[in-house]
Amino acid sequence: MDAAQLVILFLALAAATRAASASGARPSEVTVGALFTYDSTIGRAAQLAIELAVDDVNADGKVLPGTQLNLVPQDTNCSGFLGTIEALRLMEKSVVAVIGPQSSGIGHVISHAVNELHVPLLSFAATDPTLSASEYPYFIRTTISDYFQMNAVASIVDYYQWKRVTAIFVDDDYGRGGVEALGDALALKRAKISYKAAIPPNSNTDVINDVLFRANMMESRVMVVHVNPDTGMRIFSVAKNLQMMASGYVWIVTDWLAAVLDSSAYRELKDMSYIQGLIVLRQHIPESDAKDKFISKWNNVARNRNITSGLNSYGFYAYDSVWAVARAVDKFLSSEQQINFSTDPRLQNLNDSTLHLSTLKIFDGGEQMLQQLLLTNFTGVTGPVQFDSDHNLDAQRMISLMLLALAPLDWLLMPRNTSTSAQQLHDVVWPGDSTTKPQGWVFPNTGQPLRVGVPIKASFKELVSGRGDNMSGYCIEIFNAAIKLLPYPVPYQFITIGDGTKNPSYIDIIRMVAANSLDAAVGDFAIVRNGMQLAEYTQPYIESGLVMIVAPVKHVTSSAWAFLEPFTLEMWCVTVALFILVGVVVWLLEHRTNEEFGALKATSHNNVMELTDDMCFSFRFSFSTMFFAHRENTVSTLGRFVLIIWLFVVLIITSSYTASLTSILTVQQLSTGITGIDSLVSSSLPIGYQAGKFTKRYLSENFNVPLSRLVPLNTIQEYADALNRGPKYGGVAAIVDEKPYIDIFLSNYCKFRIVGEEFTKEGWGFAFQRDSPLAADLSTAILQLSESGQLQRIHDEWFSRSSCSSDDSEVGATRLGLGSFWGLFLVCALICLFALLVFFIRVCWQYNQYSSSEAAGEPSAGAAGPVIRQRRLSRLGSFKELIQFVDKKEEEIKKTMKRRSSDKDSQAAGFSYAQSVASA
Repeated sequence: MDAAQLVILFLALAAATRAASASGARPSEVTVGALFTYDSTIGRAAQLAIELAVDDVNADGKVLPGTQLNLVPQDTNCSGFLGTIEALRLMEKSVVAVIGPQSSGIGHVISHAVNELHVPLLSFAATDPTLSASEYPYFIRTTISDYFQMNAVASIVDYYQWKRVTAIFVDDDYGRGGVEALGDALALKRAKISYKAAIPPNSNTDVINDVLFRANMMESRVMVVHVNPDTGMRIFSVAKNLQMMASGYVWIVTDWLAAVLDSSAYRELKDMSYIQGLIVLRQHIPESDAKDKFISKWNNVARNRNITSGLNSYGFYAYDSVWAVARAVDKFLSSEQQINFSTDPRLQNLNDSTLHLSTLKIFDGGEQMLQQLLLTNFTGVTGPVQFDSDHNLDAQRMISLMLLALAPLDWLLMPRNTSTSAQQLHDVVWPGDSTTKPQGWVFPNTGQPLRVGVPIKASFKELVSGRGDNMSGYCIEIFNAAIKLLPYPVPYQFITIGDGTKNPSYIDIIRMVAANSLDAAVGDFAIVRNGMQLAEYTQPYIESGLVMIVAPVKHVTSSAWAFLEPFTLEMWCVTVALFILVGVVVWLLEHRTNEEFGALKATSHNNVMELTDDMCFSFRFSFSTMFFAHRENTVSTLGRFVLIIWLFVVLIITSSYTASLTSILTVQQLSTGITGIDSLVSSSLPIGYQAGKFTKRYLSENFNVPLSRLVPLNTIQEYADALNRGPKYGGVAAIVDEKPYIDIFLSNYCKFRIVGEEFTKEGWGFAFQRDSPLAADLSTAILQLSESGQLQRIHDEWFSRSSCSSDDSEVGATRLGLGSFWGLFLVCALICLFALLVFFIRVCWQYNQYSSSEAAGEPSAGAAGPVIRQRRLSRLGSFKELIQFVDKKEEEIKKTMKRRSSDKDSQAAGFSYAQSVASA
């Protein structure tokens, strides 16, 4: 081997050694791309911020040590086409990540390219919520998504209780995505976008004027503006010319305007007086030392470079985006990953193309770089920087950072270095220098009057009648009076529905309102559940519940035996039996101690007459208690106790008898026996209802009344005829309808009667389309009519006073049966039995004492002793002797027992004397 060959071998070995050494070392430079429009509000702030961030990264020895971050920017020129071309050119330069773009539209396009080339895309200004990680896995949003911004807008709308807004937006991905998010957020607050005013990109003033003119013809006066910062200011100058910045309007502007105001020079702000009163959303950047240092550095560099544009929030996010890339690259290299690119074989087949697409390389470590970016967690100038599963900045942080900024012009003109504590936000000053909250809605100035549907029926003309412009009636007058109280003019025309011979279906009219065939429905519309699912009702202007009227009443003719009718036969029998029982019990308890109860017995010597006199006395005493006319006084404790309970029972019986007899002699009886909704439903009788109203559905669904029992009626004449004929002759037993209709009917037919109570509670209102502001405004007007008394005056004018009493207490008096009193009778009977039991126990004890004293007084000597003892035992065991003992007075018994005790003592003393004499 000669020297030349040795040299070549040595050089080859050295090259291999250097390559092996280089494979484990960090690269000296890493290329990062940037996509934005240089000459734009966001681009001017982002360009300087990105440059400062790259300088700070390269000067930091802790991040990417020994490696320089090389920035390759590309200008998208505010063009989707040019932006896409510049993005592809950027991919040719072997970038490991791209910061940008600022446009959501370009973000959609180039996200497809970075997905194939595995290059992470970090956008600091693409806020379209539809840029999602599920479709674009290599897209990372380092700013606030419009999803959170639109929820803040919806909260403002809800706070001021507006229900409809007009969305003015640029017709591109950014504008459409934001408005879609706004619609979803408003729906959660029961509000909606009533009109979408789309402005084509790069539109001139004439196009903007046409769009705003059409928006001004709509009803909503709450304008939400979501456009690009560079063309958005022209909207307000055009709106001022169209008188849309006057009092009554509301302008809510997303954060693009805050970016414009932050970037504008002070002299430019002085020429923006027409934006006074706008509500502007501003992205909140928390105060920190890092933020203050960055602002100071920005101001110094901008001053040195004669940059007149100011720093806005997107500049802060662009600065943090560079640091996120630098930290991710540092961790990527620290994990011994290599930055390599490979060709895409699918693009190699396009070598014959002049586009040179084969120069696009796939980043082999793109997946690992993406994961390092998603694990980012540091504190930047915007605060904590970390990403959620959707590749957005942490959602909780985003919600807390949405800040409502009210922007009076004098506050915006304060020096930027004024402390936050000195910046006092003024009270809300709305367009037109008004401090009163705008209503947010007016009647649309389309030249078309409000289409008001009115039902025309065959009867009840007091409520609605007429044709065309000659409408009248109670409901019409209420509507006209309420319309006059609105703070804005509302032209309207009545559209009659129905031929006047048959009642139209009320729910079908409500469906016409829901289908936009009508704007409103005015008349006797009950506020019911199925109607509220289709339309929105006003405050009720009259109460209207369901009641029931029955067939003609019949007058009861009195008879000679009418006094027996209050009680049923069994009630009479039990009452008489109880009178007898109480009389006997009281006599038994009293006659042994009370002279008044034993007087008759004392003069009687015949047993039959004696028993008859006692029974008559007990009956007389018992029945006299009915009128509290008894003369005898009770002296025994048991007698008084029984009499007190009995007098209470008598009081209840006599009061009930009097009330029932009065009702029977004075009230009217129902021919069908129906006394309420329960008895009507439980019967099988036919029921009438007003055709077209909700009563049929209500009875069928809530009471399970078969449809075969329901008879539709149209006029009050049909009402009367059906009730007169009754169920037996093809009529109805009762009619169920709303109270105002029944009042009108009874003012013409007094022989019918309302029975039972009102069993539903609803009212009549005017129906409008869902979420119509007119419903709320007319509700306020109806309340004003009620408070002023005009609502009642209109009612009195149209509803004549009925001479028919609706008191159903006079209808259908019934006889009283045992079922109402059996508990009271049972208690009284049990007390009587208890008193008798105590009485007989006491009598038996006295009888035993009496018998003992009699036995002790009998002679015991001589041959007659056994005979006398046998006769005594027979006498003591006889029931007759016990009855005779019960009939004796207690005083007499006590005297007899005392005498026998004395006789016993005397006999004992005599017997002792005889024995002493005999022994002597």
